[in-house]
Amino acid sequence: MVMVRELHVVMLPWSAFGHLMPFYQLSIALSKSGVKVSFVSTPKNISRLPKPPPDLSLFNFVEFPLPALDNELLPEGTEATVDIPFHKIQHLKIAYDLLQHPFKQFVADQSPDWIITDVISHWAAEIAQEYQVPLLLFSVFLASAISFLGHPEFLVGDSQKRMRPSAESLTSVPQWVDFPSSVAYRLFEATGTYDGFYGWNASEVTDAQRLAGILQACQAVAIRSCPEYEGEYLNLVEKITGKPTIPVGLLTPDIGKGRDHNHITNGSWSEIFQWLDEQKPRSVVFVGFGSECKLTKDQVYEIAYGLELSGFPFLWALRKPEWATNEIDALPLGFKNRTGGKGVVCIGWAPQVEILAHSSIGGSLFHAGWGSVIETLQFGHSLIVLPFIADQPLNARFLVQKGLAVEVERKEDGSYTRDDIAKALYLAMVSEEGERLRERTREAANMFKDKKLHQVYFDRFVEYLKVKLNAVKK
Repeated sequence: MVMVRELHVVMLPWSAFGHLMPFYQLSIALSKSGVKVSFVSTPKNISRLPKPPPDLSLFNFVEFPLPALDNELLPEGTEATVDIPFHKIQHLKIAYDLLQHPFKQFVADQSPDWIITDVISHWAAEIAQEYQVPLLLFSVFLASAISFLGHPEFLVGDSQKRMRPSAESLTSVPQWVDFPSSVAYRLFEATGTYDGFYGWNASEVTDAQRLAGILQACQAVAIRSCPEYEGEYLNLVEKITGKPTIPVGLLTPDIGKGRDHNHITNGSWSEIFQWLDEQKPRSVVFVGFGSECKLTKDQVYEIAYGLELSGFPFLWALRKPEWATNEIDALPLGFKNRTGGKGVVCIGWAPQVEILAHSSIGGSLFHAGWGSVIETLQFGHSLIVLPFIADQPLNARFLVQKGLAVEVERKEDGSYTRDDIAKALYLAMVSEEGERLRERTREAANMFKDKKLHQVYFDRFVEYLKVKLNAVKK
């Protein structure tokens, strides 16, 4: 092993919790392995993250206040995608791009050994080049999703117009995927995805341009994944990008002390866990769509009616929707009374990992976000997926392809009914037809929770950072 001085890595995630949390988990793991980590984000975003272990001296947060924009563009106090409606995210990118100036000064002052960035921070490429700091892309998306987008040249200019001329071009498996695959968007998903990724936005830099710039400038691509889950796709990303593609393992979250945590031993959560204790093993459906999915009233209500129709006990962690005037309005009239005792709805934050670890949980109805897939499959629960945005549809197709999930059926316009929800729950939870699926998820749990396996991949990643840095310095 080639040894170099203590590494200093700067982490630069985008302002979405689905991006912040994997960067945080990777940062903590790096710090525990002896790497100095500076985690750069805004004050409010940092406050949303867990406090690092008190004895972890190599990790530190670096706060950069987000530059203010006109309140009509970006309301005061906005620092993350969860703070605003979807259509205002383009304005958040304007403010986020203005962080390049303090970030550049930080790099000049600190002379880090690596910059590990997200796809949104396209300006990190120029800073890395100016100060001769190697750049690494850490993708919070799976290799199966990255490979779907194709070669960096296909992301911009005439090649993009030729290869991806319309939303319809996202509805079929790309020609460069040379093995059996069902990973593609449906038309109702592709339309918004195409406009959001390739289309113009107020920041004047498309997301496709951002990704292309980082892919072209980076030394390597690190992915929160492993060959046991998507080996062919990891190889394909390396082939497409021409850059080393390094799986860092799943960074499976620790359950910690479980129910001994203060936040679930007091108040309503204590009562909810007592209710879980009273349920039969593997009988309860956990329902959660996080904070990034902004569901409409019809979408929330049909989920509610579907849960009621299914008859399964459920625990639903529901963020109060923007359209709801209060918590009562967030659910159909009389829903709580009709399902009392059979189901529990928690409006707001929920200790998801501790819930999923409970023996009464048997399945999860969720959006197929990769972080939630990891948290759920480590316990071998049945997956019922209802994807909405970004990589979620691609994740869902891959899970179904692997026989690890049931996807809720939808009409051509993307709508679904209570019957579709109830049907998917029945198939995944108790049907004879779904028994093979339940066997596969229990088998997958052995790999997902195998910390020794994922530590091997993580150690190889750290070794790459050290050896490659030594080669660059020479």
